[in-house]
Amino acid sequence: MAEVLIGDRAIGDGHPVFVVAEIGVNHNGSMPTAKKLIDAAASAGADAVKFQKRNLKQVYQQEILDNPNLGEQSFQYMIPLLREFEFSEHDYFYLAGYAREKGLIFLCTPFDSDSADFVDSLKVPAYKIASADMINFPLLEHILSKGKPLLISTGMSTMEELDITVEFLKERGAQFALLHCNSTYPAPFEDLNLRFIQMMKKRYGVPIGYSGHERGIAMSTLSTALGACLVERHITLDRTMPGPDHAASLEPQGFEKMIKNIRQAEVAMGSGAKKIFNRGEILNREVLGKSLMAAVDIPKGTVIARNMVVAKSPGKWLSPQRLFDLVGRAAERDIAIDEPFTEEDIGEKQDPTLTTSFQSRWGFKARFHNLDDLLPHNPKLLEFHFTDEDLNEEFKGNHYNTELYIHAPEYWFRQIIDLCSFDEEVREKSVEVIQATINKAREMAPYFKGNPKIVMHVGGMDVEPVEDTERLLYNAETAFRRFDLNGVEMLPENLPPRPWYFAGQWHQNAFIHAEEMVDFCKSLDLNMCLDVSHAKLYCNLYKKDLNQYVKAVAPWVKHLHISDAAGIDGEGLQIGDGEIDFEQIFRLLEGRDFSWVPEIWRGHQRKARGFFIALQRLSQFSVLTQGRAKTP
Repeated sequence: MAEVLIGDRAIGDGHPVFVVAEIGVNHNGSMPTAKKLIDAAASAGADAVKFQKRNLKQVYQQEILDNPNLGEQSFQYMIPLLREFEFSEHDYFYLAGYAREKGLIFLCTPFDSDSADFVDSLKVPAYKIASADMINFPLLEHILSKGKPLLISTGMSTMEELDITVEFLKERGAQFALLHCNSTYPAPFEDLNLRFIQMMKKRYGVPIGYSGHERGIAMSTLSTALGACLVERHITLDRTMPGPDHAASLEPQGFEKMIKNIRQAEVAMGSGAKKIFNRGEILNREVLGKSLMAAVDIPKGTVIARNMVVAKSPGKWLSPQRLFDLVGRAAERDIAIDEPFTEEDIGEKQDPTLTTSFQSRWGFKARFHNLDDLLPHNPKLLEFHFTDEDLNEEFKGNHYNTELYIHAPEYWFRQIIDLCSFDEEVREKSVEVIQATINKAREMAPYFKGNPKIVMHVGGMDVEPVEDTERLLYNAETAFRRFDLNGVEMLPENLPPRPWYFAGQWHQNAFIHAEEMVDFCKSLDLNMCLDVSHAKLYCNLYKKDLNQYVKAVAPWVKHLHISDAAGIDGEGLQIGDGEIDFEQIFRLLEGRDFSWVPEIWRGHQRKARGFFIALQRLSQFSVLTQGRAKTP
């Protein structure tokens, strides 16, 4: 796959779109304005800023410089402005350093060989070539001697000229990217010809970007969907300022919105290799989808006829697409009206038996109604995942030789439990529900071994990102201090960065960064529940190392939720079906006192088949099977 390196950034397919904020001469010769533009680019999320450098005596005929009126009107307009706006060499060194302090790559377009030499002294990682110089072989030849990659705009040139320049560069072994461009300011939409990006990718086999001069941000975003791996747009503080490029530039708010849209677009494009079935769709499918169910009572041995089968919600059991695999078979069990069919009814046996043993403190996620399926396998703990309705249900159980864990409700009625919320009413109701969970744990405790543990979500989720995360965590910490925790232990759980609520994807704004979890636990003298899948998704999104994450939180981890993960929202995958190196994770936790449960998405269904598969796959790890997770 073709790519170009700009510093430590790879530009090309499969890499994040590289966004260049073209300041050019939009600083109008003002150093304070130039700094404000760099600040705006950094705040918007740009990867690089770009300026321009000219030695006018090398760029223009002397007689035109002496008397611009000899030329066309554009010379009369441009040359005085370029003289007025040109910075000193000292200014460029300062701006390059200032941009790097802001975390930006500094680029500068040279329009002549002397300027190219000076730009090299600024230690730029690549050269940007203006459209006007795409055919300038003397300048290209000089710049190629610097041994750095080239980013070449292709406006104001013909197809034949583009072919010739590409051949010239390839013959010399140049590393370069081409930027599709229409060099009018502003460029009319009907002249942008964005599909040419796809043609350039196929024809030239190098990274293709887009340098836009149109109004608005939609076309620049669209260019990335068509394959542009680099986007360059002019940035200005005010489009009405005097100067050649302001009218075709984006103001800071627009530039930020463009980058946000580009980031959303590149995520939305996906790989295209397969159809994605995400967790939100699974939730909707269960509620809105259908399963095959009995339309009448069907005694064992009856040949199942078509009129004995209907499709009804929820969509949790045998798919309606298996209808003709079911019809004509003899029922192997008594099936009551409205009872769902399963894979076993079409001869696909599911064996939920556990053939291995674990000496560590392991258990199952449980509900009140499925204890009989789980207890025969001798788990050392049960983690009941409560709903708000469970808090009102009387627990009528026996005495169990297991520890009691309770996962606090995530909802009350139609509201998410959120101790972080800026809404006081939501916080108060959340405190009420969590305290009711604590009370329920104390009520159930006599039937189990030891003191109950409560796994809970701190909150901080929203449909949009929240900037004031310190206040979110302050609200949660304040709420925690109100709880009566006598006889129970609270274990706040780390959450995924893009959780699913109400069948939609949200943003998790609190209790996801390792450092904030550690600070929270220290402040309240708490331990925590580490969800390995959630941690991996966080690390994928924020480009963190999962091993370092686990090392940071390990001293506070007392309980694990174990499942695999992929991407930024593929949580709860079966062990081995995702991206987690479990061998390394368990090695980091070896010697520590922790309990654990498999938490496979919908693992409890079909008599906990997903949990049993997970347990079989986890049996290869000695820290779990041999009980070597002990207090140091």
